[in-house]
Amino acid sequence: MAQPAPAITVAMSVYNGAAHLAPAIESVLAQTFADFEFLLLDDGSTDATRTIAESFAARDPRIRVISRPNRGLVFSLNQLFAEARAPIVARFDADDVCHPERLARQHAFLMAHADHGLVGADTRYIYAGGKPAPKAPINRPRDHDGIVRNLEDGPNLCHSVIMVRRELVLAAGGYRSAYTHAEDQDLWLRLSRKTRLHNLPECLLDYRITPGQVSSRHIITQARHAAIAWLAHRAVIEHGTDPTAGLAALPATNALDALLGPGSAAYVRRRIVARALYAPGALANEGWDALLGHIADAGPSAELWRVAARMLRAGRLLQAARTALQLARHAA
Repeated sequence: MAQPAPAITVAMSVYNGAAHLAPAIESVLAQTFADFEFLLLDDGSTDATRTIAESFAARDPRIRVISRPNRGLVFSLNQLFAEARAPIVARFDADDVCHPERLARQHAFLMAHADHGLVGADTRYIYAGGKPAPKAPINRPRDHDGIVRNLEDGPNLCHSVIMVRRELVLAAGGYRSAYTHAEDQDLWLRLSRKTRLHNLPECLLDYRITPGQVSSRHIITQARHAAIAWLAHRAVIEHGTDPTAGLAALPATNALDALLGPGSAAYVRRRIVARALYAPGALANEGWDALLGHIADAGPSAELWRVAARMLRAGRLLQAARTALQLARHAA
């Protein structure tokens, strides 16, 4: 006889996450809310991820390990939502730690607020070794109206601590591969048009700071895709259609005006530069075209001269000189 569906599916995709996987799993198993299944997808790891996951699964029947060749995070997230048995899915990353009341608090909120489809929470920063990091907490908006007002600029919701009604994500088409590294922001924008969003004031997760995080390694792509997601969101609100729907990949920045309207390329370049002001290495490499284009769009400013100075201090002598030359050229 088939077992009844659990109340919650905890959904985790892992790629080479062995270093922090055990404490992450233990934090889920220590939840005060016990009616859950734990889907742990090993996305083709080459380290001990699968061994660790299967050792826990052998001890707790709530854990189900899915192991397959690497397909990337977006594909993995969509597979997790497709295979989830519960009506509510709690996202969780393999290098973070859930507080014991996390599932209970968020589930109680959704049960008490039928008009809300997604709930997040506050987080605490920890170092790779687990010690608290003296980083100022993010002042996230709490209620739906505040989150919607902040959707363009963020931060709004921490992906690793959201709990969402599964049917809403499936109805929205899931995560979109075109928006890689900003797939969560794109989803929040689409869900905000269909349901109400909320952030609990409680700190329910320890967010681990590691050098290889997406927000560090892919800052330019993340900023570019988040900016395009915002423009697509505005297009739906204003015209009823999403020009990026169905795209396997987003077009080059210079082609965005044709897709999303005049000024779109300049907007995206501005957002990239604003996000990477203190990442001179990123602006000097994959963000280089966006930086030069933004200078041409907006002209020189004190902040952009400081970007050139940061490049110089970082040893990017040629890029610093070319940035200064571009700024001087457009100062006339």
